[in-house]
Amino acid sequence: MLRLTYQLLLPNLLLFVIICCDPTTKNATVHPNLRVDCALSSDETKEMCFERGCIWDRYYDKFHSSVPLCYFPTKTGYVMKSDMGNGQLLLEKYEDGPKNPFGEDFQELSLNYKSIGSALKVSIGNNQRYVPSVQLAESTAIKSEDELIFKYLSSPIFSFTITRSSEQNPSSKIWDTSIGGLLFADQYIQIATYLPSDRVYGFGENVHQELKHDFTKYSTWAMLTRDDSPNSSAPNGWNYYGVHPFYIALEPSGHAHGVLIFNSNAQEVTTAPGPHLIYRTIGGQLDIYFFPGPTPEQVLQQYHQLIGKPALPPYYSLGFQLSRYGFKSPEDILATLKRQRELGIALDVAYADIDYMDRFRDFTYDHKNWSTLPNLAQELHKQGIHLILVFDPAIEVTYDVFKRALEKSVAFIEWPKDELVPRNLQDHYPMTKGSKIMLGVAWPDNHVAFPDFLDPSGRTTKWWVDEFAEFYKKVQFDGILIDMNEPSVFGTNEEKPCPTEGKDAYLDVPPYPTASIIRGKESLSSKTLCMLGETASGTLYDTHTIYGWAETVATTEALRKIMPDKRGILLSRSTFIGSGHYAGHWLGDNFAEWNDLRTSIIGVQEFNFFGIPYVGSNVCGFNYDSNEELCLRWQQLGAFHSFYRNHNSIRSADQDPARWPSVATATKAANMFRYQHLPYLYSLHFRASLYGGSVIRPVFFEFSSDSQSHIVSHQFMWGPSIMVIPVTYPDMDTVHGYLPPASEWYSISLAHKYGLPIPTGYSAFGAPRDTPLPTFVRAASIIPRQRPGMTTENSRQNEFQLLIALDPKTLHAHGEMFWDDGESMVKDFGTYNYLHFDYFANVTNDKMELVVKCTHGYDSEEKVKLPTLNTIEILGNGPVWTLIWNNKMHEYSNNFLDL
Repeated sequence: MLRLTYQLLLPNLLLFVIICCDPTTKNATVHPNLRVDCALSSDETKEMCFERGCIWDRYYDKFHSSVPLCYFPTKTGYVMKSDMGNGQLLLEKYEDGPKNPFGEDFQELSLNYKSIGSALKVSIGNNQRYVPSVQLAESTAIKSEDELIFKYLSSPIFSFTITRSSEQNPSSKIWDTSIGGLLFADQYIQIATYLPSDRVYGFGENVHQELKHDFTKYSTWAMLTRDDSPNSSAPNGWNYYGVHPFYIALEPSGHAHGVLIFNSNAQEVTTAPGPHLIYRTIGGQLDIYFFPGPTPEQVLQQYHQLIGKPALPPYYSLGFQLSRYGFKSPEDILATLKRQRELGIALDVAYADIDYMDRFRDFTYDHKNWSTLPNLAQELHKQGIHLILVFDPAIEVTYDVFKRALEKSVAFIEWPKDELVPRNLQDHYPMTKGSKIMLGVAWPDNHVAFPDFLDPSGRTTKWWVDEFAEFYKKVQFDGILIDMNEPSVFGTNEEKPCPTEGKDAYLDVPPYPTASIIRGKESLSSKTLCMLGETASGTLYDTHTIYGWAETVATTEALRKIMPDKRGILLSRSTFIGSGHYAGHWLGDNFAEWNDLRTSIIGVQEFNFFGIPYVGSNVCGFNYDSNEELCLRWQQLGAFHSFYRNHNSIRSADQDPARWPSVATATKAANMFRYQHLPYLYSLHFRASLYGGSVIRPVFFEFSSDSQSHIVSHQFMWGPSIMVIPVTYPDMDTVHGYLPPASEWYSISLAHKYGLPIPTGYSAFGAPRDTPLPTFVRAASIIPRQRPGMTTENSRQNEFQLLIALDPKTLHAHGEMFWDDGESMVKDFGTYNYLHFDYFANVTNDKMELVVKCTHGYDSEEKVKLPTLNTIEILGNGPVWTLIWNNKMHEYSNNFLDL
C-alpha cells in the first residue's frame, strides 16, 4: 500500500490529507473532514461498503464519532455527454464509479442553468420528475450589483461552480461540486458541494441550539413536515412542522449569498467540516436557486421576490394575544381577559381553541358550554379585542359538512386502488361506503377525511370557502389559526396499516427514508397519512410537505370571502416555501423549559429568512407547567417577537400573566414598551411586504464584516436600528451581550442606563424583572413611537413621538414610518392608500434641523386620520439646545421637546 502526504488548500482550511491507495478499493482515501457518507445506516459493514464500490477507512483512528467510515470516492457522479448550448447540458453516468446505495442511477441526466436577472437557477433531472406546485416568480428579474456565473468541468467527473462576476479571487466559489457524490436514482438523489466558509444559517423547520450551523462535525438535519413537539432537549436533526431548504451564507469577503433547493419530498442536509454540504432527497428533482446579495438583507429580498413577499399583518395583530387549549366557555375567556385588564396589561387578541367545537368538528360550536360564542365575539369587539378561532383540516365523515362536500364533488385524499381500501372500516360509515377516501383518526370521535386542497378544479377550495362563510354568519371572528395540517393523523387504517411489503410498499418504505425517521421503527407515514395516498398533484410521497401550504392558500381565499375589505390574522402550523405570502406561523407545541425559550430566539430569526416574519413562540411554553421566573422572562422576550401570544396545553396549569404578581408587573412594562414602539415594528412589516426582507434579524445582518456578530445567536435586532438582549437563563439579573463597535449605541430601556451612550463590545447589562429587557438604539436612527394605550385601537388615536439617536461623529440621523388604517385589504401596493414618511435630522452650528418628507401620499379621498407629533426625544445631542422643525425654532431641555 502506498501512503502519500500532501497539503490540501480549501477556502479558510489547511488540511494534511493522507492518500492511501488500497488495492481492495482501488480508490484513494479522503481526509476525514472532506467525506461524503456512503453508509447512511449504523449497521453497515465493511463488506457492504466494498460491494457498492465505496471506501472503508480501516486506518482511520476515529477521533470523531460523526466522521463516515464508509464514504464515496471523489470520482462519484456523472460525466459530460454533450453541451447543447443555451444552458442545456446532457450528462451520463460515470461507469467506473460506485453504485447508488438506494436504487439504479439514471444513465442520463439533463442539467439546465439560466439567469434570473442577477440570480441563477440550476436544474438537474428531467421533465418527467415531480416539481412542487408552488408558483415561483421566475419571470421577474432579480437585481443586484453582482451577478452569479455558472462554470463547469467536464472531466474526470462532471462538476460545476457558482462564482461572483465581481470576485477577483477565482478560488472563491459559492458552490463547488468537485467534491463528487452526485447520484440520481428514482428514490435517492444526492449532491454535495464545497462551501466558501462555515458561516451558514438556515434550513428548517428544526430546533437549532445556535444560529450558525456547527461545521466542526458531521450533522444531519431532516426536512419533512411532521406533527412533533419541538423539544429543544431532544436530539438535534429532528424534523418538525415545516420544510424550508434555504440557507444564507457569509463569504470570507463579507459578502452574503443565499441558496434554495426547491423540493418537497422527504429530504435532509448534512453540514460537514470541509466546510462542505451534502443534500439528499428521495424524490422529485434538484432545482437550485442562487441569490447574490451581496448583503444579507438583499439576499432575503431577492429570495422573497421569488417565493412571494410576506403578507402584511393587520396592525392589531402586533398586540399581545392570549390563548390556551382548555378554556371551558366564553365566560372563562372573558374572566381571564378581565384579570389582565384590571392589572393594566395591554391586550388585543383572544383565542378559542378546539374546545369551542361540537365534538371537535370544524364549522360547529358546542351549544351547551359554548352557546354564547356568538355573543363573545360581539363583546370582545366592544372592548377593542379581536377573536381568533382554531380550525383543523380533518373533516369528520358523519355530519353535514362532509355531506355537503360530497354533494359538491369535493376532492379528498384517496387510496390509489380499491384492493388497498380497508372495506370493513370504509363501509362502516354510510357516506364513505364504496369510496376510496383515505380515513384517519384525529380529534373528532369518528374517523376523518382530508380535503385535497391541490384539487385543480377549484371545487375543494370553493367548498372550504363556503363553509367558512356560513360559519361566519354565526360567529364574527377576526382571524383563523389552521392547526394539525402537516397533515397530522393519530392513526391511519388501523385494521390494515400502510403497505410495508410487496409491490405497494415502495413509497411508505422507500429504500432510504432519510433522517425523517426519527425514532428508529417509525415510517414516513408515522402520525400522518400513507405516502401512497393520492392527491390531484400526485402521491403524498411527493405532496405531503405542501399540504399545509395548499390549505393556507385555500384559507386565504376564505378570509377574503368573509372579510373582503379587511386583513384578518391567518396562522398556519405547517409551512413551506412561499407560505409567508399568505400567513404567519407559531413555533409549535414547545415546552415550558429555559432551553425552549433560548431556541425560540433562533427559530424566529430563521423564519424571517424563510419569508415568514410574522412569527413567534408559545410564550411561557405549551407543554408542562410553566414557572414564575421562566414565564416572566418569556413574556419580556415575547414582547419583542412579531407574533406575541401566551398559549398552553389543556394539561398545564394557568400561565396567563395575571397568575403571578411579578409576571403581571413585568408584562405590563414590556407591553407598554412594545405598544409605544408599534409604529416602528409595523413599519418594518410594511417594508418587508413591499420589498421583501426581514423584520427581526440577526446581528450579523447589519454588521457582516464583524466576525463576532457571526456567532451571536441569542440576541437580535428589530430592523436596522434596535438591539434586544434577552435573559435566557434562570437566576440572572444581568445579561451579557454584544454591541458591535461599528456603531454607537444608546440605551432605551429602564433596564440599563436609559438614554446614555453605552460602551461597545461585550458587556454585562442590568436586566431587572420589572422593566423591559435591555434594549438599545443604534446611533444615526430615528424611531417613530406613539403613546401606548390598552389596545392598539386606543394607541393609534394617541400622539406620535420621535426618538432621535444622533451619530456623535456625523451628528446625523435618519428613519422612516409607514402608516395606513392598519386593516384594509392590500390587493396591490401600487394603488393602496398609505403614507410613507422619511425623517432626517442634521446638526449644524449647535442647531438641529428636522426634516419630514412624505414620499408617498394617499391616492384617493379616503384618508386615514394621522395623529399629531407631540414629543421629540433626542439622544446624543451634546450642546444642541435649539431644534428647527416646520421652519420654526423650538427650545428644548433634558433631551425632550413637547410640541
